[in-house]
Amino acid sequence: MSEPFGSDIAPVAALLADRTRAVMLTVLLDGRPLAAGELARTAGVSAATASSHLAKLLDGGLVTVVKQGRHRYYRLNGAEVAAVIEALSVISPPVRVCSLRQSRQAAALAQARTCYDHLAGRAGAALFDAMLGRGLIERHEEDAYDVTEKGRERLEQIGVDVDAVRGSRRRFAGHCLDWTERRPHLNGALGAAVTAGLVDLGWFERGTSRRSLVLTEKGRSGLSDVFGCVVD
Repeated sequence: MSEPFGSDIAPVAALLADRTRAVMLTVLLDGRPLAAGELARTAGVSAATASSHLAKLLDGGLVTVVKQGRHRYYRLNGAEVAAVIEALSVISPPVRVCSLRQSRQAAALAQARTCYDHLAGRAGAALFDAMLGRGLIERHEEDAYDVTEKGRERLEQIGVDVDAVRGSRRRFAGHCLDWTERRPHLNGALGAAVTAGLVDLGWFERGTSRRSLVLTEKGRSGLSDVFGCVVD
């Protein structure tokens, strides 16, 4: 039985249903490429097993590979794949925390992290709320936003050129339902540009675990002054 319209989600769902592949895809959520060996160690499998899983992910279009000399590095095949994984995380049970180290990592990810290349976690959701509530962005479709003149001025203060961002082939601005906060954070080309600007300014620094970001005191003051955003 088949529907005349729609998408065949079964092949993608089958790829995501394997725990080893799910771990690899989740690790790649921070947008940075990783070698097969690193992914194998993270997933706790042999190099041969990792290569088999990565071949399936490549065939399924969920990852891409970048070759540098003799080395091959894997990354998610775009923000759309990251959005799917983040959305699945919202309806999935949490991973059981078995150590103090895991507990600290979970707390760090909940506070601030990257979702592919945009800001997520408590900080990301708070920033989205502030930008929308203070009229810096406005919704013009169900899941699409534009920047107001007031917003353009504020974004220039963190080095974001709105016109240049708009010229990207990527979707300009939308939102993801945040995995830990269960409320939206900004995505798209604008979300990526804002996050890059915040990191460049030293308002956020890379944490000790992959994907985690640390809000600095400079950043806490800057978010409040420029965006009226207070992160608890």
